[in-house]
Amino acid sequence: MRSIGEMARDSGLGVSALRFYDRAGVLVPAWVDPVSGYRWYDPGQLEEARLLARLRRAGMPLADIRLVLAGWSSADTGLVRKLLQAHVRRLEAGLSDARGEFSTLRALLERREKPMSSPRTADTRLAVSAPELAAALDAVRFAAGTDPELPMLGGVLFDIDGGTLHVVATDRYRMAVARAGADGHAGPRAQVIVPSPLADAMRALLGDEETVRLAVDGDRVTLESGDRQAAGSRVDHDFPDYRRLVQLPAGRRALVDVAVFRKAVENGPVRTSEVRGQGEAGPALSVLKVTADGAVTLCEDGDGDQDQVAVNREFLLHALAAGARERLVLEVGAPTAPVAIRRPDDESTFSLLMPVRLDT
Repeated sequence: MRSIGEMARDSGLGVSALRFYDRAGVLVPAWVDPVSGYRWYDPGQLEEARLLARLRRAGMPLADIRLVLAGWSSADTGLVRKLLQAHVRRLEAGLSDARGEFSTLRALLERREKPMSSPRTADTRLAVSAPELAAALDAVRFAAGTDPELPMLGGVLFDIDGGTLHVVATDRYRMAVARAGADGHAGPRAQVIVPSPLADAMRALLGDEETVRLAVDGDRVTLESGDRQAAGSRVDHDFPDYRRLVQLPAGRRALVDVAVFRKAVENGPVRTSEVRGQGEAGPALSVLKVTADGAVTLCEDGDGDQDQVAVNREFLLHALAAGARERLVLEVGAPTAPVAIRRPDDESTFSLLMPVRLDT
């Protein structure tokens, strides 16, 4: 007999997926321990589980998967062939429809871009609090992207608006926002993406000085601290409108002791996710729940509870470290909403972690 863990490892289906398919009557274990509820599978079920994993990666509907599994070992495979062919036709039709929609979207995007050239920030000068800028860069740097296909995310956004400098980074899966006081900029709102290596060089300058000078001249960005400076070219792309992305509905909030909570995350239960469509193991996930009395629990398993949300455990640990406080506020909304990690004394500095869909 194979344990559910062994079955998950050898079949490409996650443990939670095996539990789901058991409850759905699609792949029922050969024996369930009546005391512990632990599932055991017959060795002959491995081939069926691997077939199920392939059909699942191909996006076949559950109703059709049931019929394929039921007819797989039959001498008459005509039904199975017809189901597979029908699903391929659905995929091809869906791909054709998607290409048509994206073609229309590209045309709309080109029409928007042609009459409007991207505004370039020029001759911007301001003084920035060095300690606040250092703290802001420390709070967001972990979230900067590294995907060469998305160069606009491969740096840190400096968003200059009046007497405030917002510092923002995101790699799509997490976002961090912080703020530093600024003075001397009386013009319209200006934005510049500082590439990550230059942002790191700027952070290294921030030491003894109380105030540093930030200048943007066309495509060149310079930070001066005393007689030293870090300078380089901006990222020649536009950053997404992060202000729209941080408008979240209120969720359950909990004040956590960072050292205690970090240890609980490091040693607590994790779920193994799957890279969708590839059948490969993804990052370890922590399933969080904030109870009505403001306590945070790490759940053993996601069971459809609307108060639970799964996040990348490594990203969560990074966000806790970047929060740079002994206590932080954890805000958890719906399972599909980002998890927010905020400072109790400064909610303008926060991190957002995108939720990860649990395998079902």
